[in-house]
Amino acid sequence: MYFDAASTAPLHPVARQALTAALDEGWADPARLYRSGRQARMLLDAARETVAAVLGTRADEISFTASGTQAVQLGLLGALAGNRRRGGHFVHSAVEHSSVLHVAERHEAGGGEVSSAPVDRGGRVDPAAFGALLRPDTALAALQSANHEVGTVQPVGEVADLCAGAGVPLLVDAAQSAGRLDVPAGWSLLTASAHKWGGPPGVGVLAVRKGVRYASPLPADEREGGRVPGYVNVPAIVAAAASLRAVRAEAERENARLHALVERIRARVPRLVPEVEVVGDPVRRLPHIVTFSCLYVDGEVLLTELDRAGFAVSSGSSCTSSTLTPSHVLAAMGVLTEGNVRVSLPYGTAEADVERFLAVLPDLVAGVRAPLGLDLPAPGPAARQSLLVIDALGKRCPLPVIELAKRIGEVPPGGTVAVLADDEAARLDIPAWCEMRGQEYAGEAPAAEYGGDRGSAYLVVRRTT
Repeated sequence: MYFDAASTAPLHPVARQALTAALDEGWADPARLYRSGRQARMLLDAARETVAAVLGTRADEISFTASGTQAVQLGLLGALAGNRRRGGHFVHSAVEHSSVLHVAERHEAGGGEVSSAPVDRGGRVDPAAFGALLRPDTALAALQSANHEVGTVQPVGEVADLCAGAGVPLLVDAAQSAGRLDVPAGWSLLTASAHKWGGPPGVGVLAVRKGVRYASPLPADEREGGRVPGYVNVPAIVAAAASLRAVRAEAERENARLHALVERIRARVPRLVPEVEVVGDPVRRLPHIVTFSCLYVDGEVLLTELDRAGFAVSSGSSCTSSTLTPSHVLAAMGVLTEGNVRVSLPYGTAEADVERFLAVLPDLVAGVRAPLGLDLPAPGPAARQSLLVIDALGKRCPLPVIELAKRIGEVPPGGTVAVLADDEAARLDIPAWCEMRGQEYAGEAPAAEYGGDRGSAYLVVRRTT
């Protein structure tokens, strides 16, 4: 079963039909005046009108890009360049897609300033906190419509009002919500990605409102309003537009059905699997995404086991990342960054498929945890000491937390455990574990104070049994 629609949705049947037809009818250069060129141009113009109608904008404000990432990066760079006289300050939320964060890094390296708005434990921005970061020299703000890892829907309308009051343009990354939800009001620039809603890959959307200052960061080109250079893929764009219209027409019915299936997962996973936390806002969320974190589990191992059982899911775990760094989204939320599973249901997911997932998950998690010795009885009172030092130096991923869970019973209530670790994920996961388990996180100290030669000591005071 394919449960990773947030990464890329299966090609919608309407997209497949439109693509096949457009390959025959729209293959020519739409910039040429001969018959086949004019025909391609008519298809391109019709697709632009369709996308504009669904997104609630004018057709001449729409440009097609090669991907959603390219749309975000061109939008940000172009708006920052267009507003450079106002200043060099850029504001975004802490949980934006990496395409935004990479632009922010480049902007800062070039002498600009960047502010990141924090989120709560559900992954949601506080509009007042976001608005407080806006300054007279703020050139641009960015806020996603909904988060790609945990599904939390952001208060775009409220933030847009604050940005408008401050005269700051707002770019909204609508990659996860376009086609599924109404487009939030108040944006200055909007981006989307066709393969997220069931269109073909290789088509992104960049919308720039009339009157928004925008200067292309790339050399001039006559295509796509001067914002995106290069030859356009007319057949893919036609298929993207057709599938967007079809998905939007189906959204009310299908959203309700998927929302009910996700609610089932949200409610039953914590009852079926011990030591699990469902993350993300429980109410203000996308209908098809649910994310949960399993304590004492290597995320890559669990995803592999689910794959063997026939389920394709994804994770924000650092163990499943090529960089081995924790998910910046989960870190910003202050939740566990290991053992993380994101289930994102595509259109048409059957109830039986979700039931099968819920049936196999408990045994798979138990199997991953089995070799860790978590069921070993805690030592008796005579073996307990008021301070226990756990040397987890050189151990990555969830191992420092696993050692903490296995041995915290060796200290009496009120006793302290010092976990020595040199993996950056421990700085995030140990406080998150304490929050979940009702223990007290007492802070961080140099590992040298507890006999370590590197890293840090993470101090945990035992409060519960």
